[in-house]
Amino acid sequence: QVQVVESGGGSVRPGGSLRLSCVASGHIDRINSMAWYRQAPGKPRDLVASISSGGTINYLDSVRGRFTISRDNAENTVYLQMNSLKPEDTAVYYCNAEGMRSDYLQNFNSWGQGTQVIVSS
Repeated sequence: QVQVVESGGGSVRPGGSLRLSCVASGHIDRINSMAWYRQAPGKPRDLVASISSGGTINYLDSVRGRFTISRDNAENTVYLQMNSLKPEDTAVYYCNAEGMRSDYLQNFNSWGQGTQVIVSS
């Protein structure tokens, strides 16, 4: 089993910053991709940013230039630095990790429980 745990959400005024962290733990042989998604009430879950083990990064157009994803492969950790936050960034942010388990050598695709981000004046 592979667990994913997020932290770092909270409330902030427009223009402010937050940093989200996510750690994957358990029977991990390797992690291929780590990503952040978000879901606002009544809306689908959207991919915000992703980063591969080789460092390939993708961003949602609306956050490019404001958010930065980074990864510590040795610690199975991914971060999301969010600057210049806007009210429309308000959502529950979820971490996702995909890779290979070390116990059964099977693929895994694990989600965290989510962390709330509220941007409001």
